Amino acid sequence: MKLELQSASNFLVHLVKLSSCTSLAEDQLVKFRDSLVEVLRRRYRDHWFPEKPFKGSGYRCIRINNRMDPVIAQAGEACGLDPLVIHATFPSELTMWIDPLEVSYRIGENGSICVLYEYKEDGPNDPWRPNNNCKETLQKMDYLLD
Repeated sequence: MKLELQSASNFLVHLVKLSSCTSLAEDQLVKFRDSLVEVLRRRYRDHWFPEKPFKGSGYRCIRINNRMDPVIAQAGEACGLDPLVIHATFPSELTMWIDPLEVSYRIGENGSICVLYEYKEDGPNDPWRPNNNCKETLQKMDYLLD
């Protein structure tokens, strides 16, 4: 669960960094990321089934559709961030699925589903970070957020 939660949190914080609506200090972003990991860990503790990765997937879905997902709001409030500021930084439509062995997202209702993190038996299994993915993915995200 650790790598999946780190990947999701890193991505959400990266979206905040990309936003032109706010400019949070690096220490605030680190606190927000750590808060996200902790809130998600507590929430998913009894809803994590590595042997059946899609069981409970709906429960582990983070959804922003013009309204802030309560999990993101809770993480922001826990580290002292204004919920309105956090909400303004995300796309109006974002769906993220955090499942055992895979984290994926979609921006917009009709957007493509993109995989952020996927466990590989024979590969390096590091959490998603902006600096360890290809430039093309980041350029696509920048385009979608504009």
